[in-house]
Amino acid sequence: MNPVLLVVAHGSRDPRHAATVHALVRRARSLRPGLRVETAFLDFNLPSVPGVLAALAAEGVREVVALPLLLTRAFHAKADIPAVLRQAPAGLRIRQAEVLGPSPLLVSAVERRLYEAGLGPADKSTTGVVLASAGSSDPEAIAVIAETARELRRTGWCSVRPAFASASLPRTEDAVRALRADGVRRVAVAPYVIAPGRLPDRIAAGAADADVLAGVLGPAPELARLLTARYDEARTAAGLVAVG
Repeated sequence: MNPVLLVVAHGSRDPRHAATVHALVRRARSLRPGLRVETAFLDFNLPSVPGVLAALAAEGVREVVALPLLLTRAFHAKADIPAVLRQAPAGLRIRQAEVLGPSPLLVSAVERRLYEAGLGPADKSTTGVVLASAGSSDPEAIAVIAETARELRRTGWCSVRPAFASASLPRTEDAVRALRADGVRRVAVAPYVIAPGRLPDRIAAGAADADVLAGVLGPAPELARLLTARYDEARTAAGLVAVG
């Protein structure tokens, strides 16, 4: 049997977060009808990761691919998730998949949300974009966000600036002001986050002076495809067993 895909989300007190995660997982499940896909949360929401792993082991499942529902490889992917996976029941083999980013599919998902917010390809040359992420103190994560902003810029937007809701600078409102100072005719804020919550709300507040605020990535088709792609990569790669 194929390994079970376990999507590991951070969790939030905001009920919109879990609802969005479940919608994304349903979309991924629809792309691969024969694949069993489960969801678990690190904090705030149920089911928990240990709870799902214990239930799977009790059913006789022997292989799991744990996919961090994260856009960058920062603290949660490097420390929190491996630590909780090591608590899995004996005999359950777990492979930790790579995080979602970077990927061209994420750039496409950002553009999808910008278009849904009212922009179109003809607006690219006169629109600057603030790519607003949750933020991290991890240099690797910050570098990935910066590179994603450059990739988005290469698709034709007149300027793209990264911004952060926490831990790093600039803030969303500062990036909006910087684009205005550069003479950009139209400014759009694209939240580079998967689900609603406290930090995405902070991004939205910082977009008050922008012309366009796109939605969070949510259950975009590109993200669903990326979940199955990361699963396939982990399932076939060597040396990724996190728990024996």
